[in-house]
Amino acid sequence: MTKRVLLTGHDGYIGTVMAPFLMDRGYRVTGLDTGYFRDTLLGGQAPEIPEIRKDIRDLTPRDVEGFDAIIHLAALSNDPLGDLDRDWTRHINLDATVRLAGYAKQAGVSRFLLASSCIMYGMSETAEVDETTPLAPLTEYARSKAKCEEALSEMAGDGFSPVFIRNGTVYGYSPRMRLDTVMNDLTAQAISTGKIVIYSDGTPWRPVIHINDLVRTFPNYLEAPIDVIHNQAFNNGSDDLNYRIIELAEIVSKTVPGATLEIQSRADADQRTYKASFAKFARAFPDFAFQWNPENGAADLYETFKKLGFGGEDFDGDQFIRLHWLKHLLASGRLDETLRWKS
Repeated sequence: MTKRVLLTGHDGYIGTVMAPFLMDRGYRVTGLDTGYFRDTLLGGQAPEIPEIRKDIRDLTPRDVEGFDAIIHLAALSNDPLGDLDRDWTRHINLDATVRLAGYAKQAGVSRFLLASSCIMYGMSETAEVDETTPLAPLTEYARSKAKCEEALSEMAGDGFSPVFIRNGTVYGYSPRMRLDTVMNDLTAQAISTGKIVIYSDGTPWRPVIHINDLVRTFPNYLEAPIDVIHNQAFNNGSDDLNYRIIELAEIVSKTVPGATLEIQSRADADQRTYKASFAKFARAFPDFAFQWNPENGAADLYETFKKLGFGGEDFDGDQFIRLHWLKHLLASGRLDETLRWKS
């Protein structure tokens, strides 16, 4: 079994949950993160793990030596950030990823797990999108993921096996919380304002995956025979976890006492829609069972937010919205215009 794992982005929303999970399974995990979101904590402290404190744009070949696998989570992780400055997304999400993969191949790191995204399917008119569906990325973030997959696929060969893990929209509690994903946002709205507002007509489809299930999927890719995962893309999730936005909002409104639901149907709302097929994942990993769905996920988020005293200040603040927090770091002079730390 692959044992020595370099986890990039270990201080992020997903990485903070993934690192201790992998360590509990017996993996020797080293984190790598520049620390943009290290201080964005909601409830308690995140676990400390061995780490390399470094910007992924500044890595050297030596940083990746001695690992069996790399799980690459580090990225500017949503569309508004990509729109703020396209150079940031290109340099961090694409150029640094390709350079990291090159170093990994040179160092004999046999598996490279790229956290990719179903967002690349864009606004699909196909009834169901699978791994053979042509990609139609509509944003800088989505384009960066598509280009990463293409570049790493060309690097695949004996001794270097990239796998492209196309996650659905992630939700659920993490100590480094994000509120800019759909289920987290809807639940936070309901708790802090008593109202859920959706700006589309609610009909777009989204595949969703709970953060606890997501981290549980990754050992599949670390442990599977190479020929199962080599240079392959996988929609990462389950067919029964495709939901329309309105369905997710209705689940949250039933979960949070007294929350009302308002549909505004604005013309400028996000209309991307894609219903994903996860048949390939099910064939490759038939023994894996997903444990979370929007009903029990919303209930867990609600109870966790209540326990932590989550309220309006948290919802309206900068810490848990990625775009707002990076703007705060820039405005306060802690980051320069290239998103590097000034000190």
